[in-house]
Amino acid sequence: MALYGEARDISFFRYVNRELMGNIISQQCVYYKYVLAETKINMYGEASEGRFFYPPVILNCLIERSDQTSPIQEENVGFNWNITFKFLRDDLLDKNPDTDNLVNNVYGANLVPEVGDIIMYQNGYWEVDNTNANQYFTGKNPDYPNYDDNGNNPLNPGLENYGWNTAIECQAHYVPADRVNIQIARL
Repeated sequence: MALYGEARDISFFRYVNRELMGNIISQQCVYYKYVLAETKINMYGEASEGRFFYPPVILNCLIERSDQTSPIQEENVGFNWNITFKFLRDDLLDKNPDTDNLVNNVYGANLVPEVGDIIMYQNGYWEVDNTNANQYFTGKNPDYPNYDDNGNNPLNPGLENYGWNTAIECQAHYVPADRVNIQIARL
């Protein structure tokens, strides 16, 4: 049976992470979730009339920037700038009154990051290329309690109550503002 990683431990780490990300580090970005159902696609698979997004959400995050590069191509000089945005997973998913016992719960943006979403940071736009959600507290994913055929875990009973999927990382690349076609009215 595991000693650490129960709900009380997870609640403590969630509180510390939110305190660090919100009040000490204070890096924020604006997340635009892509609406595939409303985007019209032509016969070439292109969004000919522009892409549609849900209203933007401001999120706390950790940002890992890479160096800008300017690769020389046949016709012109390109511009590459990759960046990684790291979000606390509980801040992205649904609000959960069982785990978030705050009076004014501002967490839970109700979005799942996917390829094609746009993130605005420092008046620049980044398109999400890849997402990773494999950072586990105590190395245990609570969604997989390792049951046998009978629905039991004979080695560690109650293992489904341990562990926590802590973060979601989004790897993205820079996109010029004219290609994104997002017009900022106000945030």
